[in-house]
Amino acid sequence: MNVIPELSGHWPLIAAVVAGFVLLRLLRRVPVLGTLISLASWGVAVVLLVVVLDQRQRFDPYLARLSQALGIEGQRVEGRELRVEMAPDGHFWVRARIGGVERRLLVDSGATITALAPDTAAAAGLAPSDALFPVVLRTANGAVRAQTAQVPELRLGNIVARDLPVVVSPAFQGVNVLGMNFLSRLKSWRVEGRTLILVPHHPQPQA
Repeated sequence: MNVIPELSGHWPLIAAVVAGFVLLRLLRRVPVLGTLISLASWGVAVVLLVVVLDQRQRFDPYLARLSQALGIEGQRVEGRELRVEMAPDGHFWVRARIGGVERRLLVDSGATITALAPDTAAAAGLAPSDALFPVVLRTANGAVRAQTAQVPELRLGNIVARDLPVVVSPAFQGVNVLGMNFLSRLKSWRVEGRTLILVPHHPQPQA
């Protein structure tokens, strides 16, 4: 197999890369320049890592979790809006502080009320109780009973919801859901392509 013809069109690029490598090696011998080059190299590496993770997390759930751990998940405040990028699973997930603890919630406009898993409610210091009338929720697995509670403050980016009613049940299997009783408090919300845009009435400073 003759590979020389396949590389012939790339010789100028290869020569430039080799020349650049040799030049960097020489400059590293100068103490001050060597330090600056090392710092610049690390900076470029970090930027490339962030860019690659931001692009690949749309398709790779493992990288999506890594992006979340590194704090570069697709949730950001732009002006008065909170913009949330669609996750690789096709849903919109947000990070919110509930009673001082940060949790991940699935945004579901089909859910009438916000729902929390028992461990989230416990971590947030909530005390779920049985309502005067039994609360029965219809889920994909059938009807389930749930307790009720009230979140003193739920903070999501530049949005703050106070005294938010929620339901709590083990049937949620560890998933927290942000429902319509939260979304209806906003000035507006909409989906544009793969982005969920939440607009509060009164944007709050981010904690």
